[in-house]
Amino acid sequence: MQLDIFEHSRDIMLRNDVLHALERGDVAEAAAAWQRFTGEYPLDISLHPLDVLIAALAQRTADVFPHHDALRETRLRLIDEVEPAALRLFGEAAGRAWLVPLWRQTAERAAPLAFIAGKNEDHAAPLWLRAGEWAQATSAVEGIESWRRIPAPLAWMAEARCRLGAAAARDGGLEANWGLLAELAWLSPARFDALTQGLADPMLARLRKKFDASFEGTVESAGDVDDLAWFPAWVLTEEPGLARCLGQAHPSLNTEPERATRLMLDLLSLERQGRHHDMVAKRKLLRDASASLYAAYMKTR
Repeated sequence: MQLDIFEHSRDIMLRNDVLHALERGDVAEAAAAWQRFTGEYPLDISLHPLDVLIAALAQRTADVFPHHDALRETRLRLIDEVEPAALRLFGEAAGRAWLVPLWRQTAERAAPLAFIAGKNEDHAAPLWLRAGEWAQATSAVEGIESWRRIPAPLAWMAEARCRLGAAAARDGGLEANWGLLAELAWLSPARFDALTQGLADPMLARLRKKFDASFEGTVESAGDVDDLAWFPAWVLTEEPGLARCLGQAHPSLNTEPERATRLMLDLLSLERQGRHHDMVAKRKLLRDASASLYAAYMKTR
């Protein structure tokens, strides 16, 4: 039996009619094309995800969210339903590009809502990040009181500034932001872990791989992720030239990993000044803080 190419490609043609209308943001045409597609291929598996995307466009509005619960409902629908449908139908890159206007509008609608602990993700800043709007995310975080002492907004700010730096082609965005990354590692190793993996920076990836393979955590550590609080101090044993950048970190909670980083900065400063006698006491403090960190430091001395 000879294959009728036109007959067997008609479903693809009808599906593409819907997709092309969705790409243009034409809700009426997308709905009409979907109806034609449904009429001829009522069991096609792409009908439901196409319908999800049509509904997402049809439900767009500029009205601000009246409360956090309304934002949460929209945000979860985008994550759980709309995003998977877009990625499936358009592919990874094109699907994420298609989602950008939806995330941008959601962020605009969320702008008046204040940051509330316990509802971290129901804020404009992480939505701006999803939309790739780094400057707007920075501004949204700056409106949060004491953002530097709260893990979620600190992570948002670190990502936004790193992305802005990368966009400007400055050292992958890291040079001016090592201080923020250090503060995040001290305050929330888990968020630091997620951020550094998401940034996919070659230098960070190289340092993380070596750190994970060589650093032995302290007794107090609850696991490998918690050990990342020591990463800023350890980085200085591997890349002492980053002392100026890491020295820009603001005081945090004065945890042992933070104190160890300050110790490393002091030791490197004393080395540059040739004050070997003064280094003895600092080295003892470093050894007492972490045998693994001390060993990494002494390996090149």
